[in-house]
Amino acid sequence: MVRELRIAEETIEEIRSKTDIVEFISEYVSLTKRGRNWFGLCPFHGENTPSFSVSEDKQIFHCFGCGAGGNAITFLMDIENIPFVEAVAKIGERIGIHVDAAPQSHEESTPASKEADRLIEMHKIASNFYHHLLLNTVEGENALSYLKKRGFSRDLIEKYGIGWSLPNWDSLSLLLQRNGFGLEEAEKAGLVILRENGDGAFDRFRGRVMFPLHDDHGKVIGFSGRIIDDQDEPKYLNSPETPIFNKGKLLYNLHRARVPIRKNGKIILFEGFMDVIAASKSGIEHAVATMGTSLTPAHIGKIKRLANHVVVSTDGDSAGWEAAKRYSEMLKNEGLQTDIAVLPEGLDPDEYINKFGPEDFAEKIIGKPHSFLAFIMMYARRNKNFKFENDLLQYIHEVLEHLVGQSSPVERDLYIRQLSEETKISEEAILQQFRKMEGKIAKLSKKEENSRQSPIQAKIEKKRPLNKVDRAERILLAHMLHNVEIFDRISEESEQPPFFHDPFLAVYFRLAGFYEEYEKADFQRFLEMLEDSSLRKIVMEASMTERDPDHTEEEITDCLRQIKKYRIELSISEKLQESKEAEKLHDHAKALELAREIINLRKSLSAV
Repeated sequence: MVRELRIAEETIEEIRSKTDIVEFISEYVSLTKRGRNWFGLCPFHGENTPSFSVSEDKQIFHCFGCGAGGNAITFLMDIENIPFVEAVAKIGERIGIHVDAAPQSHEESTPASKEADRLIEMHKIASNFYHHLLLNTVEGENALSYLKKRGFSRDLIEKYGIGWSLPNWDSLSLLLQRNGFGLEEAEKAGLVILRENGDGAFDRFRGRVMFPLHDDHGKVIGFSGRIIDDQDEPKYLNSPETPIFNKGKLLYNLHRARVPIRKNGKIILFEGFMDVIAASKSGIEHAVATMGTSLTPAHIGKIKRLANHVVVSTDGDSAGWEAAKRYSEMLKNEGLQTDIAVLPEGLDPDEYINKFGPEDFAEKIIGKPHSFLAFIMMYARRNKNFKFENDLLQYIHEVLEHLVGQSSPVERDLYIRQLSEETKISEEAILQQFRKMEGKIAKLSKKEENSRQSPIQAKIEKKRPLNKVDRAERILLAHMLHNVEIFDRISEESEQPPFFHDPFLAVYFRLAGFYEEYEKADFQRFLEMLEDSSLRKIVMEASMTERDPDHTEEEITDCLRQIKKYRIELSISEKLQESKEAEKLHDHAKALELAREIINLRKSLSAV
């Protein structure tokens, strides 16, 4: 369905032409130039080998793995799951062109999207409310004083939208109700808790400094609240899991860090959101954090799309060391260059900055991280006494486990020499042990090679090879997308729609509506008007299909013949099956009639 337009065509064209697609997509995907195009890991499906291509010349993108493609506007539509007008408005805002993003489709939103919109709206109201209370009311003065003592400037408070929740039981509950939200949906948002006796509800967050949590696109979807005195309560209280908030998928600060990550070529990964805020005092803006959970495949997938170099920074206590080892091993196993910034004396980043200063943290800790293998040696050495043989042998074994299969010859020699110096065991003996372990690993790897498949790759649906009809439909659509006269002529001459498969038929009927309005070929504009991303994939692949300009008519005739033959062959197959069923039921009259139809179809097939 072609949607009602609310933006002038000149404005759309101006926004599209002034947007550098490479620069724009680089905010979401780490791109590397190869030849004339740029490549990266596709953000629309999991992959380990880049198949996502961006053409600077054509200002389009295309994934050879999943088929996604389009221009900067359709990219934003797909990556943020937003409608066309909102995508145009957001891109326009980047380049200083204001667009009124009023809804332009008559189609109803899905119940799930409506619910998500209301949950997000409640969080927006709550975030503004908390922020106002902290900065502009008498009730927020104590919390504001607390934050200033902790080194939070007003600029920092405003940048991260920090607020204050009143100690009252129902301040937010009443505010949400006044704005037209019910208590049950407020509970679903995780902002209030319904009373067990059914008599109303009370605010989940009371008397806490409030830190809003944003999704990848900057929308508030949750909170973390911190107490400011020694109450007998947890220091931090986080929003519960909701339809819009999942701790295992959220990377704190990702929406702000995208551009700095692209500029720095690396990501700083912290264990908690307070570390990100503290690091910003040191001018470190390319940082993200997990929400007190383990690093998940969802987190790693987001990281891989933005950069291939990660610096892990966790607390300097025992739990922090364990987290750093888990994080770095997971990242290393996914092929990412991984360094570890080690904090001394059991300090966390905020404590280190307060003690030694922000410049020292940026230069000596984040600026000089340890390599993965150097960190592993430091980790393995902890709590071991080399006076005891078991500790000594265990240390060597743990280090060699990570050297096998994960080190270059230079690294191997370097760390084996270092092991020898530390343990007073000869390099020859350690190298012999290394080769023994390497042999075992090689045998195991060979045994598992045929059956091993990464979890991400297992999820990627194998693409069905194109048959003659698939190719014919794609080439035919390519001609129609590039020439409105061809579309008109085929439509007028065909007794039935020229395509057979439903997705191509859907594109065909939408293209008919497009040409009624625009009267000229413009596949990029047509792409933008398709709500369904699967249909956009079909259009994009067809638009990139090679056509023979010197033999256009012959090519079109051949495509139509292939599609017609396929229809007839399918009809023959169906009638043969019906004939068998009729014979089983001893319906000889019907079987005879079907036999005549099959003969006629076969005659028509030979004439095609």
